[in-house]
Amino acid sequence: MSKDSDLTTGDCLNRHGVFQKLSCWADGPNMITQCPILPGNKYTYKFKISGQEGTLWWHAHVSWLRATVHGALIIRPKSGHKYPFPKPHREVTIILGEWWNANVMDVEDEAVTSGGLPNISDAFTINGWPGDLYPCSQNHMYKLKVEPGKTYLLRIVNTALNGQLFYKIANHNLTVVGVDAAYTKPYVTNIIMMAPGQTVDALLVTDQDIGSYYMAASPYSTSVGIPYDNTTTRGVVVYDGAPPIATPLMPTLPAFNDTATAYKFSSSLNGLKDGPHWAQVPKNVDYKMFVTVGLGFTPCEANRTCLGPKGTKLSASMNNQSFVPPKRMSLLQAFYSNVDGIYTTDFPAKPPIEFDYTNATINNYNPAFLFAPKVTKVTKLKFNSTVEMRLQNTAIIGVENHPMHLHGSNFHVLAQGFGNYNPSKHREMFNLVDPQIRNTIGVPAGGWAVIRFTADNPGVWIMHCHLDSHLTYGLGTVFMVENGPTPETTLPLPPVDLPNC
Repeated sequence: MSKDSDLTTGDCLNRHGVFQKLSCWADGPNMITQCPILPGNKYTYKFKISGQEGTLWWHAHVSWLRATVHGALIIRPKSGHKYPFPKPHREVTIILGEWWNANVMDVEDEAVTSGGLPNISDAFTINGWPGDLYPCSQNHMYKLKVEPGKTYLLRIVNTALNGQLFYKIANHNLTVVGVDAAYTKPYVTNIIMMAPGQTVDALLVTDQDIGSYYMAASPYSTSVGIPYDNTTTRGVVVYDGAPPIATPLMPTLPAFNDTATAYKFSSSLNGLKDGPHWAQVPKNVDYKMFVTVGLGFTPCEANRTCLGPKGTKLSASMNNQSFVPPKRMSLLQAFYSNVDGIYTTDFPAKPPIEFDYTNATINNYNPAFLFAPKVTKVTKLKFNSTVEMRLQNTAIIGVENHPMHLHGSNFHVLAQGFGNYNPSKHREMFNLVDPQIRNTIGVPAGGWAVIRFTADNPGVWIMHCHLDSHLTYGLGTVFMVENGPTPETTLPLPPVDLPNC
């Protein structure tokens, strides 16, 4: 959250994770599928949801406005259909967020102008409340009242702008049954780690002694020497009959840099094979990509003082290409209308130079990789083609966990690990039977992840880091999926009320 969010620049709304089949015009990313809705104007998003169940969310997709403009989007089974697990006594939405004691647009603008890091947040929140560890909220926190011996379905969403978060409830296990609106094999854990943009559905069984138990969320940060919000937000689970003056039990949370715990959670999940809306892993791959993701610099403008390292501005890139959205027309409008001069279709399928990607000793501040060009390069895909992406973190400035989010489609997470991806060694790790299905994957710090998806949704779809500061710096790319052979696989005309730039 933030104080006094400013909507004077216009806004767009995105339904994070909704496929938007044949409704790409309603996807919402600013200057990707539409121009922003200016103050005093309106735009009606029209779309259908099919083939999806679980927890997603919606949020603003202009700058940092999603700090306050967001909410849960719950898709339940159709009438007459059941969950693939015992029906819970109750469903509870848990929204993890971030709070600045400032206008977040000012925070972002200051970072963009100076080229330095944005100011860190002042608090994390659970359902809007920072909790009793913060002076402003000592007498206010989220309370979940429960009955003993019941099962609750927690629908947890990490809406934070830049905070990757551990989440835990004292003395209770959680059984994960879904992530990013895709069912999983039940996975029992006492802790969850979520990157911004990710959702988790988990069953909570109230099987402990009658009392009060804190739920808490604390940061997971992998950037050495980079400031982060090192605070903890907490709410409380209160059993019926608990003494009103009882002190809740506090869970033991991991260290902020506990990559082992974060990786164990993210790599231990499997998809619910043959469950509702299960999609088989595509076996044949039409287009392979090896894509590096990481931070770098851009030169400071003449007669300016910049606050990035060594007097530069911070930047970010994929395959040494730092993405810049167009300014006069959305990419979707240019793609649909065959307008030249807005983008090029030469985004590289591999890095321009092969190097020891995660060796910080060799590559830290290596000038050969530091300054990626600012470009609007995209990848054009044939309808129904299968793409395999090997996402590789780099140590050019420092390794970091990057949550990469794909619009317009889910993907199978075939494998993930640490170090440099080696196809001869790591391909044997591929899970082609029941991999987890996601729309957002945290590429491990100093590691890699391999995903696979089918481009069966005509339109323009951005893939970007869901740490908002990194998207601002250019950590993104775009896929343009061509029409299929029938009217049912062809992108329709744009809406008549589509905003103009």
